[in-house]
Amino acid sequence: MAGKAIRKWGRLLVGLILTGGAGSALAEYTLNLREGVTNISKDVYDLHMLVMWICTIVGIIVFGIIIYSLINHRKSKGAVAANFHENTTIEVVWTAIPLIILVAIAVPATKTLLEMEDTSGSDLSIKVTAMQWKWKYDYLDSGVNFISSLDAKSNEARALNSGIDPYSVENYLLNVDKAVVIPVGKKVRFLFTSEDVIHAWWVPDLAVKRDAIPGFINESWTKVEKPGVYRGQCAELCGKDHGFMPIVVHAVPQADYDKWIAGEKMAMAETAAASSKTMSKDELMARGEKAYNSSCAACHMATGTGIPGVFPAMVGSKIVTGPVAEHLDIVIHGSKKNPAMGAFGKQLNDLDLAAIITYERNAWGNNTGDVVQPSDVKAAR
Repeated sequence: MAGKAIRKWGRLLVGLILTGGAGSALAEYTLNLREGVTNISKDVYDLHMLVMWICTIVGIIVFGIIIYSLINHRKSKGAVAANFHENTTIEVVWTAIPLIILVAIAVPATKTLLEMEDTSGSDLSIKVTAMQWKWKYDYLDSGVNFISSLDAKSNEARALNSGIDPYSVENYLLNVDKAVVIPVGKKVRFLFTSEDVIHAWWVPDLAVKRDAIPGFINESWTKVEKPGVYRGQCAELCGKDHGFMPIVVHAVPQADYDKWIAGEKMAMAETAAASSKTMSKDELMARGEKAYNSSCAACHMATGTGIPGVFPAMVGSKIVTGPVAEHLDIVIHGSKKNPAMGAFGKQLNDLDLAAIITYERNAWGNNTGDVVQPSDVKAAR
């Protein structure tokens, strides 16, 4: 009950401040901490509001006394300064009161922090691996795994001189090509790590923010009680494309989650089966365009023109139009000359790599006629 009262009066206070008392606009405010949709996020919000109220009251009292003293004990009114060195009673009081306040804050804060760190009793676990500049998700209980990247529309709009108004793109820079899906009413444990630099997985509505550090595992958890779509971003400056590394979490009913898991397993099985077959050029080009836009266009652009001085163009590239073996090597193992060109052999399967390389060698007027099969990628590994 106390938490609900704090949230109610907190919304009212912030709403009044931002709207000047206009009741019709109380529902829309952006300066306060987000309340979130989980019990932990609400506890965090309650702590925030509790401390804010304490600071507000203390500030009013302290500054009220200061202003009163300045007005009523000024020299022009004949006030004479008292001549004393110390007062034990006052010193005890002004030490005891802050101590009591800190203890009052520490009790609920400690309780909330302990709850945030308690990942025991989870219903499922998801390993989150950060990489420049995307997220890989492994569902440890079901074997499902995939890579999530910035969605194609946002990626196209954010390109230099794209001519696209970002405001015309829904959820600009906050949408992905493949979202995390979790069941409502279940405790989900997240394990965070990184393949390259330090990243941070942050979803405000879930009150989850954890650093993803190479060679180290961080933990957190969430339990969402109602279906919805919750968005976040990388919260650690991780490189030039730091701002293009969003997170989207879909919380769905258990039945829908089970159906999604089954669909993902089927898709993974189909990909594994296709990787052992010989694909036609048209099949590889169609899959390659989609995979390129998801994994490569962030740096080399959807048009293959690259970013001058930063990332080379694919159009007429010596690598792309040169020997297939060299093209395979740099895509699978990365570039020693340019560390920003990562080793995609760790991220993508043989079929997607074969499709991407085939697409790059035959798109944008390159027209080499080369067709790279999944078996070629497997051999090159």
